[in-house]
Amino acid sequence: MSLEQLCHATIVEVAPLLEQKKISPVELTQAMLGRIDKYDSVLHSYITPTADNALAQARQAEAEIQKGEYRGPLHGVPLALKDLLYTRDARTTCASAVLKNWGPDYNATAVDKLYQAGAISLGKLSMTEFAQGGYHPDIPPPKNPWNPNHWSGLSSSGSAVAAAASLCFGALGTDTGGSIRYPAAACGVVGLKPTYGRVSRYGAFPLAESLDHIGPMTRSVADAAILLEAIAGYDPMDPTSLKAPVPHYSDKLKDHLAGVRVGVDERYCSENVAPEVAAAVMTAIDTLVELGAKVVPLNLYELIEICDYWYPVTAAEAAAAHSAFYPTQADSYGPTFRALLEWGHTCSALDITRSIAAKTKAGQVLENAYAKVDVIACPTMAMPAPPVEAFPPDMVAPPEAIPPLLHFTAPFNFTGHPTLSLPCGFAGDLPLSLQLIGDHCGESEILQVGYAYEQATEWHKQRPALLTEQVPSGAC
Repeated sequence: MSLEQLCHATIVEVAPLLEQKKISPVELTQAMLGRIDKYDSVLHSYITPTADNALAQARQAEAEIQKGEYRGPLHGVPLALKDLLYTRDARTTCASAVLKNWGPDYNATAVDKLYQAGAISLGKLSMTEFAQGGYHPDIPPPKNPWNPNHWSGLSSSGSAVAAAASLCFGALGTDTGGSIRYPAAACGVVGLKPTYGRVSRYGAFPLAESLDHIGPMTRSVADAAILLEAIAGYDPMDPTSLKAPVPHYSDKLKDHLAGVRVGVDERYCSENVAPEVAAAVMTAIDTLVELGAKVVPLNLYELIEICDYWYPVTAAEAAAAHSAFYPTQADSYGPTFRALLEWGHTCSALDITRSIAAKTKAGQVLENAYAKVDVIACPTMAMPAPPVEAFPPDMVAPPEAIPPLLHFTAPFNFTGHPTLSLPCGFAGDLPLSLQLIGDHCGESEILQVGYAYEQATEWHKQRPALLTEQVPSGAC
C-alpha cells in the first residue's frame, strides 16, 4: 500500500507499521502535508497548517522509534487541532479577527497530552467564530467533502472535514451543544463527546464553560478510543476536571454485545425526524440486537425541555468569557457571534434560574433510564446535512429557532453524559449518523457498542472522492 493510500487508513492500521518501522513518521507526515496542499484550498479545513513544526515533530518521533523508544499507538501519527486549543508553536485565532494574530505562551492540557503520546500536529483547524453557530466573514467555511453544496456541521466543522477527507488521521474538536456531533454526522466520521470533566478544558478558549467538552473526531471507533485514552484524566489546572481513573478503552472493545441493554424511545427517534434518518437509526438498532443486545423501551421526551435554555445560558457565559473584548471590539466580531454577545448582556436572570431546574429534571430522566439500561441509542441529527443555503455562514437566527435543532445534542451537554456519534448509512451521497449515550464515565460502554456495530457494518469504511481522486469504497 502506498503512502497516499495509507493516508486514508485508520490510526489502528498505521500504528503497527510505525512501531515496526515499516513506514517512517516523516514520510507519512509529508504525505499528509501533500494532501493538505492539494485539497485544502477547496475544502478550507485548516486555518493554520504548520508544516515546519509537523516535520520537526515527525523527525523527533522517527528518531525515538528507531532507538526503540516507542510511546504507543499515537507515536508518529499526524493529527490536527481545533483552533481554540492553545498552542505555543502556532497562533490560536478561534476563527475570529479579534484574535487573528494571538500566540498563547502555553499549550492546552489536551494538546500537551497528545504531544506526550508522540503525536504530530499538522496544524490548527477551522471552526465557527469562537465555536458558536456562524463563521467570521474573513474565514471561508469548511466544505463538506461528500457534497460541498451541503452543510459541514457546526463549530468543529474543520475537524470533521479534515478527518473525513483524510487530511489528518484524527482531530480534536469541542462540543457545547452539538459541535462535535453535528460535524461528525454531516461529514460521516466518528465524534466522541466525553463525560463533562473527563478531558481537561484548560487552555481551550471557552464558549460556555458549564457546557464545553473536548473530544476526538476520527475515522473509526477504535481510533476514538485511542485518542480519548491519551487526552483523558485529571488536571489540577481545570477545577471541573474529574479524578475518576481512565480505563484502557481499547482493551474493552469486543465484536459482540451479549447482555448489553440498549434504551430506545421510538417517539424521540422519529418525531420531527427525517424518515431516512429514523429508518437508518432503527436499522442500526436492529443490528445491535443481532449482535446480542436487548432493547429496553424508554421515555426520553422530557429531555427536550432543556433545549429552551441552551441559548440564554450560552449567551450569558460567552458574555462573561469575552468581557475583555466586548463591547470595546464589537466591530471585530462577525454578525452571528456579536448577536450572541448582545443577547448575553441583556438576557434574563430568570431564564438562567429556570435552566437550573430544567437541568436537574433532565438529569433525573437519565438517572432513571440508566437504572434500566447501559446505553441509549438515538439519532445524532434529525436530518441529513442540509443545503448550505439553509445555514448561511453569517446567519443570525432568532433564539426561539434554535431549540428544535438541539433535541438530540444539547440535553447531554447540560447533563454532562458521554455521547458517541458514528456513521450508520447514507441518504444519497450524504452520511447519516447513530448516536449512543452512556452514563457518567460510561465511555467504555458506548465505545464497545459503537465498535461492535462497526465490525458488523461497512459504513465507516466509506471515503469521499475528492476532486479527481477516486478512493475505492473500503480501500483501507
